[in-house]
Amino acid sequence: MKAIKDLKKISQTIVFALIAILALLKYISSPVALILGIVFTLIFGYSFQKKTEPATPLLLKLSIIGLGFGMSLTEIIQVSKDGFLLTASSIFLTIGLGLLLIKIMGIDRKLGFLITSGTSICGGSAIAAISPIVHANHKTMSIAIGIIFLLNSIALLIFPALGYFFDLTQEQFGLWCAVAIHDTSSVVGAALEYGEKSLKVATTLKLARTLWIFPLSLFAVFLFKSKDQKVKIPLFILGFIITMLINSYRLIPENIALHVFDLSKRLLVVTLFLIGTNLTIKDLKESGFKPILFAVILWVFISVFSLVFIRMSTL
Repeated sequence: MKAIKDLKKISQTIVFALIAILALLKYISSPVALILGIVFTLIFGYSFQKKTEPATPLLLKLSIIGLGFGMSLTEIIQVSKDGFLLTASSIFLTIGLGLLLIKIMGIDRKLGFLITSGTSICGGSAIAAISPIVHANHKTMSIAIGIIFLLNSIALLIFPALGYFFDLTQEQFGLWCAVAIHDTSSVVGAALEYGEKSLKVATTLKLARTLWIFPLSLFAVFLFKSKDQKVKIPLFILGFIITMLINSYRLIPENIALHVFDLSKRLLVVTLFLIGTNLTIKDLKESGFKPILFAVILWVFISVFSLVFIRMSTL
């Protein structure tokens, strides 16, 4: 019996390491890496979850910071300026719709607001930032993140195909990803599949969108009357700004910056594999049908609204 367990553990480790190496070497794409992570967990269980859970957000943040070496200050200003109206209008409308649906559908107020926050701004990051403000317990937070992650996984798989179907340009697809997909990892992963220009636009606008956590946090304090909570600055955004400025002013050799940028894209694919291994089916089952339907309605709304907005603004 012990020998069988040892053999299973060895095979798990070999398969896990092999997939991670293939992802790092760019032999598999972002969607494939995510699917392999989910399949790995379904076959082997959550044997690596304790190790990958703390590593995953760290690798994601490092990847985002590294992507700054492939962008310039001029690009940041232009994309943020072009996408400001789209960002602001989509956030306000999605939050308004979310608050209305919470009452109509009878969704738990805290869970509904967390899902709304994740949909309107930046997925898990927004949920993690808002959870202590609304005094959400671990289970509520896990369910919200699980539902958002499920939709992220679907978006990562279908958005590139939809982009080609609607004949979106690199810039249009980057804008659409940044608004309509929740988590930064899936935004960057989908944009990476569409092209480098799309990747730059999507990453820039998504990180600019993340800054809306601050006003959303203040709104949550008012809504849930949590005056004792502080709003924290996401440090990885500051890191991205620093690396972008370093690249903009050529403070390091261009070839080194390009190598770091390329490595960051590879690291992101590995991160998506790790995210897939952390999918918690149990939490999704416990949440019931209503919260999932609620999240889907919000997601469809923000996806359709942003796509129409983008297409009409470029006519």
